[in-house]
Amino acid sequence: MKFRRLNNYFEIGVHNGHVLFKIRSNFKIAVDPDFVFDFFRKAGKILMNPYNLFNRYFEKTSDDFFRQDAERVFANKNVQIALIDGLHQYDYALRDIENTLKYLSDDGVILVHDCNPLSHSASGTWQEWQASGEKGFWNGDVWKAIVHLRSTRKDINIFVLDCDHGLGVVTKGLTEKPLSYQREQIEKLTFAELEANREQLLNLKPVNYFYTYFLGK
Repeated sequence: MKFRRLNNYFEIGVHNGHVLFKIRSNFKIAVDPDFVFDFFRKAGKILMNPYNLFNRYFEKTSDDFFRQDAERVFANKNVQIALIDGLHQYDYALRDIENTLKYLSDDGVILVHDCNPLSHSASGTWQEWQASGEKGFWNGDVWKAIVHLRSTRKDINIFVLDCDHGLGVVTKGLTEKPLSYQREQIEKLTFAELEANREQLLNLKPVNYFYTYFLGK
C-alpha cells in the first residue's frame, strides 16, 4: 500500500485531546462521552494550532454518535484516518471498528490502541482491573476484536505494531494470513493463549513494518 497524505480525521475516546489537538486538518471529528477539557483549553489549542478552530465535538458514546450523527457528519467527507481508543472491551471496540469502516475512504487507515496487553491483569475487563487493585495501564480485551475481524472479514487487512501497548492498523484490502475462529471460540480465548500465540493471533509486526507497508520500502 502506497502512502498518501490523509486529512479527514476521526477520533473515538478523545479524553483530554492529547492526540486530537496536534492533528493538522480542518476536518476533525471528536467523540467521547466525557471530554476532559473546557472552553479555555480549546481556545488555547486553537492559538497553538489554528486547525483546531474547525474541530467538531460530540460528547456522547460512540454507539450514539453512529446511530444519531455519523451519516450526516460523513455525508460529504469520508474518514481518511481514524483513532479508536474508546472503551477497551471486545464488543465495544469491535463495533467502533466496524462502524468506522462504513465511512472509511478506500485508502483510509484505522488505528486501534491497546491491542497487545502484556499482563494478565491488564487484559481483563474494567471491573476485573478495578477489583485487582493494579496500577498502571489497563488495555482490556481489545485484542479479541482484532482476532474477530481477522477471522470474519476478508475485505480488510489488519496487523498490530509492537509498540505503545499494541497499535492495531486496519486498511481496506485482502486479508493477510486470515484466521478461522468462531465467535464462541474468541470469547473463550485466554490471556495465556494470547501470550503463547501473539504473532499469529495479532499478526504482530515490528514498528518499522509501518514504513514498509505504507511507503513500500
